[in-house]
Amino acid sequence: MRLFKTLFQGLAKPVLRTTIVMVFLFYSCSDIKDSPMTVTESVFLDTKINTATISDKRHFELSDIGVFASNDFEGSRLNGFEKVNDSTVKLFIYPENEPINNSPYYAFETWSDQPKKIFFQFQYPLNYSHRYIPKLKIENKWQQIPPAQIINSDDQSFTIFINLNVAPQMVAAQKIQPSTAVNFWIDSIVQGREAWVRKKNIATSVLDRDITVLDIYKDSPKGKKIIVLLTRQHPPEITGYFAFQYFLETLLTTTELQENFLNEFRIIAFPNINPDGTDMGHWRNNANGLDLNRDWKNFVQPETSAVARYINETDEDVILGLDFHSTYKDVFYTNKERTTTDLPNFITEWFSAIEINIPGYLVNEKASISTQDVSKAWFLDTHKAVGITYEIGDETPKNNIALIGSVSAISMMNILTQHNE
Repeated sequence: MRLFKTLFQGLAKPVLRTTIVMVFLFYSCSDIKDSPMTVTESVFLDTKINTATISDKRHFELSDIGVFASNDFEGSRLNGFEKVNDSTVKLFIYPENEPINNSPYYAFETWSDQPKKIFFQFQYPLNYSHRYIPKLKIENKWQQIPPAQIINSDDQSFTIFINLNVAPQMVAAQKIQPSTAVNFWIDSIVQGREAWVRKKNIATSVLDRDITVLDIYKDSPKGKKIIVLLTRQHPPEITGYFAFQYFLETLLTTTELQENFLNEFRIIAFPNINPDGTDMGHWRNNANGLDLNRDWKNFVQPETSAVARYINETDEDVILGLDFHSTYKDVFYTNKERTTTDLPNFITEWFSAIEINIPGYLVNEKASISTQDVSKAWFLDTHKAVGITYEIGDETPKNNIALIGSVSAISMMNILTQHNE
């Protein structure tokens, strides 16, 4: 559990104590003020079932200049490594299959035979442009690459330099969270809570990795309305996964509010719906080359069909579904239809509570009538539940993610317990 949680223990009131929130703002609010953006809902290409190309795990050697790289680890993505000149190397980054949206993901280790400064040119296929600011993992610590090391960044090219040495450095689009890390986190939050946090492996993915659910309730599940949380449909969307972690950890933190909430409601949480794509370093899809967040109608993939089947077999009312993702800036995608749901006023109340409890933060909501087979539409159409795609910005700082995730969880518990009285 993270240190921030102790600050929130005992906060069972409808309005959180502003003084507590200001502690977080002291550390992190400089970026959070920029959240009310004019983001338009992204238009993603649907992908047909087209088995994804498996990248060869290998070491790359440019022996004449003493520069090396590797993609031999979970969550890697590097397809080619080519010398341009004695100080410049071209990196080839390809998607798992096409068509696919413009979200080039990369992750590799690199080192040299002696200290030297090397320029890396990122090369994507035609019509794809750079998205993620590189993160460096040096001596087991992640940091964003300093702006001074970004040489060129535009729609046509992206170049950085790194000071290499014999100790490998990891370069990645986002802080890598493979299935092993996800499973370690799952076990850590279940430990000591086994009586009411039930870990189950409900199915396997295309490549036989476990699809895990955390089924959370106190006493009997009978009569408890259900909130569904899910994430990692799109593997590189790590900031959304971090928000999912903070949100869920807040729901598991013992307070009077949490006790009341879990006596009345049941949480069903899926921490990694796409474990194959996560470990294979995919830009977006599962091992069959399909965008899982376009498979919430026909359910032709084992991952989405297992998740939907588990939800449908609960025999209780699903009232809310939150699907955690990442995009360029913080945004909440909602359904325009609300009057037919069990919670017709929830979105308005929830967003208002978030803004009240995070001074300076304005919720960026984009409401639409979904024309694609995404999870938020399925929650509405199948269960008459409120469905929300909870998106966190690619570069939203970790402290801000913790604040947003925690405040939104506490606000949700407050609203739902009050309406259930």
